[in-house]
Amino acid sequence: MTNQDTPHNGDFASFLEAKAKNTPLAEAAPATVAAGTISAAEPSTRRRQTIDDVLVHGEDPSDEFVEEWSELNNLPEVSDEELAQQALNAPGADGDINTPE
Repeated sequence: MTNQDTPHNGDFASFLEAKAKNTPLAEAAPATVAAGTISAAEPSTRRRQTIDDVLVHGEDPSDEFVEEWSELNNLPEVSDEELAQQALNAPGADGDINTPE
């Protein structure tokens, strides 16, 4: 995001609204037209809904999205020691364990 695009203090909601107006929603739920009727695409061909779709683009959360969100919120917390060990095990592209990524 460039300096011109940076929202002013307290103006983040306006930024999100402007971004939502500039993004097409049509790709969220593809449909096919056959004999004058519109039918939803098969679930296997539908794109996976994201938090961005729900919060920024104003889509209603799908059942699959709500289920996944619930599962993620019910995961056990990771301890500080476990996070530190994960960081040491993956030191990043530079390989320096003092600056884990």
